[in-house]
Amino acid sequence: MMVRHFLDWTAPGAPAIRAMLDEAHRRKQARRGMPRGRPDHDRPLDGHTLAMIFEKPSTRTRVSFDMAMRQLGGSALNLSSSELQLGRGETIADTARVLSRMVDAIMIRTNGHDKIEQLAEYAHVPVINGLTDHNHPCQALADVMAVEERLGNVRGTTWAWLGDGNNMAHSIIEAGSLLGFTVRLGVPADYEPEPAVVAQARALGATVEIVRDARAAVDGADVVLTDTWVSMGQAGGEAKLAAMAPYQVTPALMALARREAVFLHCLPAHRGEEVMDAVMDGPQSLVWDEAENRLHAQKAVLLWCLGVLEA
Repeated sequence: MMVRHFLDWTAPGAPAIRAMLDEAHRRKQARRGMPRGRPDHDRPLDGHTLAMIFEKPSTRTRVSFDMAMRQLGGSALNLSSSELQLGRGETIADTARVLSRMVDAIMIRTNGHDKIEQLAEYAHVPVINGLTDHNHPCQALADVMAVEERLGNVRGTTWAWLGDGNNMAHSIIEAGSLLGFTVRLGVPADYEPEPAVVAQARALGATVEIVRDARAAVDGADVVLTDTWVSMGQAGGEAKLAAMAPYQVTPALMALARREAVFLHCLPAHRGEEVMDAVMDGPQSLVWDEAENRLHAQKAVLLWCLGVLEA
């Protein structure tokens, strides 16, 4: 069987994404009341090992993938690039070849998307995108899960993205193109998503709108999302913060969305910058649900990549 990598949403395609979402929902329900450290009853990845490589700090990705493997009956190796020869000049290709002979899958959280593409090119086991500067597909699965739990089927809904057209925005655009929801981005000039990402989504029939006015972006939306404005290691923070200021998610802005609208943030949040506490901690916030759902979404991704889950 061809190796199944999970680098973005477009390569697996809509049927596989739907299968992953359904599996994530099912496994979450099946674990109600169970101790978190107890494996799932079927232990589908018994004897399997995941190598987790971190070139960026992590809370949710690290813990969710580790716990996902434990609950599926497997184990995980927590590795930082500084601890690997990768951090001392060994090529990505050589690292991929070696790890492929010792583990069953590799998850990496890194900077350049070209790194993960090269890792997948030379690995003989599945490679999973834990985050790159280009996209964040695992987080998007958790986001859709949370919205489906509250609102039901996302097809035909409108998702309003506010702030930076960054890696998370790219994954939401990809999600909209496969699941049939509109993505309306309220972003300042010079901070739009990559044109190629928008063009690819539109070629698949998606509705992707880019506006400058935050109020216009949120008006009538079912889902309102944002992310930190200055990510880890980014330069030019002050200028960017000034450009982003009009896109802060406030209670007044949320009031323009549909009455049953929900708020999402992938975390970590810079409270008082991109979002106010009243929204983060308010009744429309699904922030903690989507954070929890990283665990269940990760389990489904692992099962699909390793051929246990068929689409």
